[in-house]
Amino acid sequence: MDSTIIIEKGIFIVIIFAITMLMAMYSTLAERKVAAWLQDRVGPNRAGKGGILQPLADGLKLFSKEEFLPDTPNKFLFVVGPAISMSVALMTSAVIPWGDKLHLFGRDIILQATDIDVAILYVFGVLSVGVYGIMIGGWASNNKFSLMSAMRAASQMISYEVAMGLSIIALLMMTGTLSLREISLQQSGMNWNIFYQPLGFVIFLVCSFAETNRTPFDLAECEAELIGGYHTEYSSMRMGFYLFAEYASMFISSTILAVLYLGAYNYPGMAWAVENWGVNIANVIGIIVLFAKICFFIFFFMWVRWTIPRFRYDQLMRLGWQMLIPLAIANIVITGVVILLFDSVK
Repeated sequence: MDSTIIIEKGIFIVIIFAITMLMAMYSTLAERKVAAWLQDRVGPNRAGKGGILQPLADGLKLFSKEEFLPDTPNKFLFVVGPAISMSVALMTSAVIPWGDKLHLFGRDIILQATDIDVAILYVFGVLSVGVYGIMIGGWASNNKFSLMSAMRAASQMISYEVAMGLSIIALLMMTGTLSLREISLQQSGMNWNIFYQPLGFVIFLVCSFAETNRTPFDLAECEAELIGGYHTEYSSMRMGFYLFAEYASMFISSTILAVLYLGAYNYPGMAWAVENWGVNIANVIGIIVLFAKICFFIFFFMWVRWTIPRFRYDQLMRLGWQMLIPLAIANIVITGVVILLFDSVK
């Protein structure tokens, strides 16, 4: 591979990681502002104008806190757990198409770190590793509440990954590809997959809440039963990594939802914009549109958190195994029948 391309991809990966971290940081502020708005309060407003520096103040507070190591024989695993969760949250962004392309310095620059043919399998593979960060952290804490929380998180994530994977199969049957870039290109204009796979979209959305441990699926952090959950024994930046990993995962989940079902960077009139305004302007607008869709999903995650109470654990598992999985299988059957009917008509 040309060294120029390697440098270009390296710079792009650093930029995406920085954007992911920035979005995770300011999602913590947005969470409090949305909660305050829904509860008719003011929210954070002391650190900077309107509380804009609150995430930096939170980071400094976490850095300044005392590091605490519990009396556990697994100190190495205790340290590794948060690192796994944070790394997994960042690794997924490598295969996401953040835009089409920009024509700079006499060449086309693809706005994607790497385009692999099995990008969706890569995403699911990386997400499935995320449970190890929670499980290892809870087990190595030498705390029964933390261990119980980790077991809840593991069973929850495994259960809902099944329904999430089945919901994706119907989408793959329709698109015929595992490449996220190809799926994005197929949704040009308003040809978005949500219009063809509404049930698959709803299933994937619900499973995204469970995968990110967000309310009403936050049984792993149920303070009334488990104190603080799997990160009860953590302090300082190790606890901060777990908290940031949750918001980074929410950002990545919102991005994947936007790419798979809401047209990614595509918007109505994009072809006209390319023809009349040029590739660069049209695709910069596409990047803005993609981030607007991401912000909508992030707001939706927060809205649901401060509106709906958490489920009981038996309700959570019943929803996953007795409702979402049968619905996902029915969606696969319906999609297959419709594809066969359209092929027979042609």
